[in-house]
Amino acid sequence: MKDYPAIGERLYRRVLPNGLTVLVVPRPGFTRKSAYFVTNFGSLHTDFRFKGKEYHAPAGVAHYLEHKMFDLPGHDVYPEFAAMGASANAFTSHDLTAYYFTTTHHFADCLRLLLTFVSTPYFTEETVEKEREIIGQEIDSNLDYPDSVSFDSLMEEMYRKHPLHVPILGTRETIAEITPEWLHLCHEAFYAPANMVLCVVGDVDPESVLALAAEALGEERKEVGEKLPFPAEPADCPFGPRHIPMDVAMPMFQMGFKLPAPKDGPEAIRLEILGDLATEALFGESSRLYLRLYEEGIIDSSFGGGCESVDGAAMVLCSGDSRQAEQIREDILAENQRLCREGIPEEAFLRIRRSALGHRIRDLDSFEGTCYRLCAYALSDYDYFNFPELYASLTEEDLRKFLEDSIRRDNCSMTILDPIDKEEP
Repeated sequence: MKDYPAIGERLYRRVLPNGLTVLVVPRPGFTRKSAYFVTNFGSLHTDFRFKGKEYHAPAGVAHYLEHKMFDLPGHDVYPEFAAMGASANAFTSHDLTAYYFTTTHHFADCLRLLLTFVSTPYFTEETVEKEREIIGQEIDSNLDYPDSVSFDSLMEEMYRKHPLHVPILGTRETIAEITPEWLHLCHEAFYAPANMVLCVVGDVDPESVLALAAEALGEERKEVGEKLPFPAEPADCPFGPRHIPMDVAMPMFQMGFKLPAPKDGPEAIRLEILGDLATEALFGESSRLYLRLYEEGIIDSSFGGGCESVDGAAMVLCSGDSRQAEQIREDILAENQRLCREGIPEEAFLRIRRSALGHRIRDLDSFEGTCYRLCAYALSDYDYFNFPELYASLTEEDLRKFLEDSIRRDNCSMTILDPIDKEEP
């Protein structure tokens, strides 16, 4: 058990003989309990080596697998969670897949069910084929969501080699190649306990969680698939913008600045924190640029941004609704040059850093958010609760160097969704 006085947290961490990392954050007095069971396998990880053989799986296989894991022989686990008063769900991201539940009753039974169904592969030709059309409809539906279209299109522009240019769900063509054999293979390669993290937040006994996990998953340490390196990605990207006609009320834009691939551990979260500080200094709600653009009616409350990092890639993003997207891009580039030239006053830098740290600490109030971040960073072998030390170590010079290196014309791409002209009847 380790205490973190700076954030008022306590964390229990143990690695089982089977390789599973177990994290428990005790929250005495709370009736709510959350559990995340996460595997280090996401949409990016289609190329891997397992048991001496290389595989190149179809895009979308991680998400397809997530859908099928809720099936057990003869029954669906969703109603079982509901019968115990629990809310359960799952999601697939670019670099992980998470299964989770939140409950106020029957916690041990819910945790046992979570561990059991995620570790039990059950795929038949009939059920896999049935799921294909369901996921196909989800893919089609995403083409009607402006946010999804905007982000996926931007990734296509920015990344030519890295698999970020392929949507998490894959495409109709790629999911047509997914078979029960592919699902079994990916489950065997990446759903081994040594490739997974279990995190629980709530008024629970850590030793009981540990014992239940050991009972449900056994002690055998199984082989884990080896992810093949991503292709080398060019540092630059098309300046654009790329225009896409869509049924939107007014133009929507998404802009990204491609960053070098982050390393694991502290380097990844340091990059994420610096990126968030940079966006706050450049165009945060209290920045000079934001206030000017807002007063001139160029942006509205939809405008914002931050830093995103995934396995092998990172970027600074901003988006919003505006009829002057290209002007916003030029203003951001000009403001960045000014900040790099003049520097950021110490008082302003400290205010930005305190505000960002405060937001991150307040985010710990969310049980689900705490579980997710602890798991995500544990997969990179980093203790997330150490983030206050990283904030304290950052200086104005670190931030200015990040702005100089990262916010440039040659690593910037943009997509704009343009309203479709509709003829009057």
